[in-house]
Amino acid sequence: MSCENPSVDKDALMARRPKFDKTKQCVKCKERTGNVVIRHAVYCKSCFFPLISTRFRKSLEPSVNPTPDGPRRKALKASGSLLVGLSGGLGSTVMLDLVAKTYFGAPSVADLGEEAPPSKPKGGKEHPRNMTGKDSEIWRGVPAVCYVEVCGAFPGAEDRTERVRQVVESYATTSPPFAFDFIPLRLEDAFDLEWWKGVGELLFTPPPSSTPILALQAYLSSLPTQTAIHSATQTLVRLLLLYTAASRRASHVLLGTSLTSLSVNLISGIAQGAGFSVAEEAMEEWRGEGKSGELTPPIRIVRPLRDVGMKECAIWAWWCGLRIVGRERYLGGTQGIGSLTRNFITGLERDYPATVSTIARTCAKLTPKEGSDGVCLLCQRPAQHGVQEWKSRTSIRSYNHASFSSSGHERPPHLANATDRPQHRTEPSPSSHLTPHLCYACHTTLTSRSSRGNVKQTSDSKVVPLPLWVGASLSLVPTSEDSSGEVWATRRMGDGEMKAAIGDLLLNDS
Repeated sequence: MSCENPSVDKDALMARRPKFDKTKQCVKCKERTGNVVIRHAVYCKSCFFPLISTRFRKSLEPSVNPTPDGPRRKALKASGSLLVGLSGGLGSTVMLDLVAKTYFGAPSVADLGEEAPPSKPKGGKEHPRNMTGKDSEIWRGVPAVCYVEVCGAFPGAEDRTERVRQVVESYATTSPPFAFDFIPLRLEDAFDLEWWKGVGELLFTPPPSSTPILALQAYLSSLPTQTAIHSATQTLVRLLLLYTAASRRASHVLLGTSLTSLSVNLISGIAQGAGFSVAEEAMEEWRGEGKSGELTPPIRIVRPLRDVGMKECAIWAWWCGLRIVGRERYLGGTQGIGSLTRNFITGLERDYPATVSTIARTCAKLTPKEGSDGVCLLCQRPAQHGVQEWKSRTSIRSYNHASFSSSGHERPPHLANATDRPQHRTEPSPSSHLTPHLCYACHTTLTSRSSRGNVKQTSDSKVVPLPLWVGASLSLVPTSEDSSGEVWATRRMGDGEMKAAIGDLLLNDS
């Protein structure tokens, strides 16, 4: 490519891409007139549904069996039950519809096209590729649909639990009918001891604290930026879904992240320091710890719409008449990293439809240079090596009077009038105690600073509450009225052992 002068040489200008295909015929069947353009390809309504269903199954089915298939494809058989995460948004609603119509006896995808020819089974009736519906019994038990309500974290937000329940229960009225188990959760359940006792996955008994809703609000208000609140909320929702799946002995958790949303999450995650776990954004495998300390069976978090864009999801919802409840937008305000990334990518996608697929394919090739250094206590994702080394190299030293008097040097002119003690004392951040056990992204979430969009810090509470799964490894015990007298235990103990270890440090009741 040469750098010619466009005013002289017209060939130097880059040719504009066509805004739509030149033909109106469907590229799949080459018979019917097209109804929709997807990445410069024209599809009719009858071919559109099998296209999306095929992409959905290709993204989901390779991860269903506990072990990968060999040269010959085996019948799909999961090791546990299924849990579908429903947010009420476009992607998760379409994913729930695809799950119901593909695997659980709802009207099949082939019946959706008005002019679609009757589908014939290929390879025989008993062939694994034709084993779908109730007869296949891919997952054990009745699949569950889990919804996490986040209105408690954002004052004035609407509670959409009942509207989402109606969407889930609508599949019981189809022909043939099928009923999902609906599990409503709330974001403050991450701080609710009673909920964790019901789940049965809590490793310890924390001391009584404030109500869960106040603990949630105190935790979010202690975060430094609006972007950090958005990241923390995503982490809370994800971990609530995972611990719920572990309590139901589920082997798969399905999330309705479309290709567009996946690209936004990848770019915004990298911008916030989550580049080490970029592979986990597409698919990850999580193992929790039960009361006995043993690891639970692995749970695979799959995003089966990672090859289906937002436009295709909108067309599917429109033609199928799906009811989109909508979800709360908590992208961190107009200046949050998530909101800015989404506006940039969706704006670029209007003129260049291959933007989101290029981002996803490029990020899928990224691999970390070094291995994992354990699991982050906050987000439960692999933590990279060298976080502490980086932190030790990045430090700010203060000029105090003792250092100058002992060295014989005078204080710099710009510090001549500075007092030895700061006027405003800042409370120690929980991240200072958690740092050895955090990944880089969570460390950035708790300590980041910005000139715009800062959140008002809480000063009335001396201890910032943490989600209860973090307390399974770190137990906070205040020993005096001074906030500097906090003791953090970094190894798991029983209640009796913990009380014996800190018995000399506790104050008497009198």
